[in-house]
Amino acid sequence: MKSILGIGNALTDILAVMPDDSLLTHYHLPKGSMQHVDRETGEKIWQTLKPMGVQYVAGGSSANTITGTAVLGMPSTFIGKVGDDELGSLFKSDQSRNGIKSILFKGTAASGRAMVFITAPNAERTFAVYLGAAIELVPEDLHLGMFLGHDYFHIEGYLVQNQDLVRKAVELAREAGLIISIDMASYNVVESNDAFLHDIIENYVNIVFANETEAQAFAKKEPREALDEIAKICDIAIVKIGKDGSMVKSGDEYHYIEAWPADTIDATGAGDMYAAGFLFAHSHGLSLKDCGDVGSIVAAKVVEVIGPKIDIPRWKLAKQEIRELTGLLR
Repeated sequence: MKSILGIGNALTDILAVMPDDSLLTHYHLPKGSMQHVDRETGEKIWQTLKPMGVQYVAGGSSANTITGTAVLGMPSTFIGKVGDDELGSLFKSDQSRNGIKSILFKGTAASGRAMVFITAPNAERTFAVYLGAAIELVPEDLHLGMFLGHDYFHIEGYLVQNQDLVRKAVELAREAGLIISIDMASYNVVESNDAFLHDIIENYVNIVFANETEAQAFAKKEPREALDEIAKICDIAIVKIGKDGSMVKSGDEYHYIEAWPADTIDATGAGDMYAAGFLFAHSHGLSLKDCGDVGSIVAAKVVEVIGPKIDIPRWKLAKQEIRELTGLLR
């Protein structure tokens, strides 16, 4: 069975459902964006959210995707850096519980955390992220031996602000012969790293995942035309359009993928889980459309829960639906 290696910011998600946008305004957080905050600001936001009732979940975009592939049965490994603290221990135990082989370095700062504001009317997510130890992951931490023996390498766009790390990672993945995928992560990350992202995708990446705002920021075109532009510089391009589904393209082959039915309460992790389903299906040699459908099935389950982790009953249902669609997971 083919295996996957992921790298990303090892973060604990602190999830809070908001009645309105007032806290976003107070902390100068553009709705739907991902903003980095310093430790002091991160602590203030955390203390503000605590009395409202929050949920703590081991997260980070790439780590979420690797959790999904692991639960689906794909041998999965994750590289990250945490602090020597309670959140770091929580992160490691969560990965172990999900069958992930962790390569977790210890940093000097506190473990990273992502404060996630979930706001009406569409359960839109806004992130205030204190990276902490996660940002201490450096190119020197990586070596070829970590990559050898894997078939896929998945990287989150949030890492591109550490450009030297990303370049070293994709160079090692290419040297090891891995299929490289990237999730663009956030439109403001794309905007502030435009030239670097174009270079990395054109020269190293095989599979690109983007939502509609990220695709527009990258290609400077509307989502459908942006898909065409991205597909010109990689093997497979995917543009996710939320409740309206997704579009996938490889060469001249194009498919519109309908969103799988779901009772949506929180979109956190939907893109990460879509990538997990897609990559799992791709590793089994399924068609482009089937890969999109499997991604859609898994994404539909995570939007029915608060946070990026699918519960056991929904995982069982996802596996049943994948089995009925593809014949896998028997």
